Amino acid sequence: MINLLELTKDYGTTVAVNKLNLNVSAGEIYGFIGPNGAGKTTTIRMMGGILAPTSGRIMIGGLDMAKEPVAVKKMIGFVPDRPFLYEKLTGMEFLHFSAALYDVPSPIFARRAEELLRQFALWDWANELIEAYSHGMKQRLIIASALLHEPKILVIDEPMVGLDPAAVHMVKDIFLELAGKKTTIFMSTHTLSIAEDLCHRIGLIHKGKLLAQGTVDELKKIAKLGEAKLEEVFLTIIKEDTFL
Repeated sequence: MINLLELTKDYGTTVAVNKLNLNVSAGEIYGFIGPNGAGKTTTIRMMGGILAPTSGRIMIGGLDMAKEPVAVKKMIGFVPDRPFLYEKLTGMEFLHFSAALYDVPSPIFARRAEELLRQFALWDWANELIEAYSHGMKQRLIIASALLHEPKILVIDEPMVGLDPAAVHMVKDIFLELAGKKTTIFMSTHTLSIAEDLCHRIGLIHKGKLLAQGTVDELKKIAKLGEAKLEEVFLTIIKEDTFL
C-alpha cells in the first residue's frame, strides 16, 4: 500500500531524508522511530502531501503522489505532529468540517461521526466547544476526524502524545482493529514500548537514512542482542551509526 522510492528531502544545508526506500503492506502497522531531527516528521509530511520531495517517489495504493495528489490524499487519513483544531467549533462541528473536505455524504457522516465519537470516548462532549477539551481529548478528536472517510491508510505522527494510560490502551485497540480490517497504519513514535507492543515491523531512521527495519526480533538480530528491549536495540544501532 505504501512504497517510498529513493525519497529525498534536501534543504541545501541539510539532507533531512536521504534516499529512503521502504514498503508497507495492507493491514500492517509500521512504526517509524529515530532520535529528534532524524527525518521522521519530514518523511510523514511528504507522505501527507504537505512537503514536496527533492527527489524520489511516494506511491500510495499504486498511485503516484506527485501525479495524482488529490486521489492519493483521499485514500489517506493524515494526522501531523502539530494538528490544528478550530477551538470555537464543537467536536461535532469539527467533524462536519472534516467530512466536507472528503465529500462524505450526510447519511454516512451521521453514522460515522457517532461511531467514532463513541469509540474515542467523546460522545458526551460532542456539542461542547473544543476549547474546553483537554489535550488528550483534542488528540483523540483529531484521530477520529482522520478516520471519518474510512481511509485505507492512516499516516500519523506521534499518535499517543498527551494521552493518559487508559486512552493509550483505547487507541492501541482501535489501531489493531483497523489493521485487522486491512487498514495500513504508518506511525512515528518516540514511545518505544508502544512501537514494540503494537507494530508488525519497525523502521529506524537516523540522519535521514533508514538504518534498519524489520520485526522486533529481526532488529535484535541486527543489533546482535538477545532478550533486549527495543530501547537497547535502538541505542545500539544508533551508536554504531554515529561512530562509523
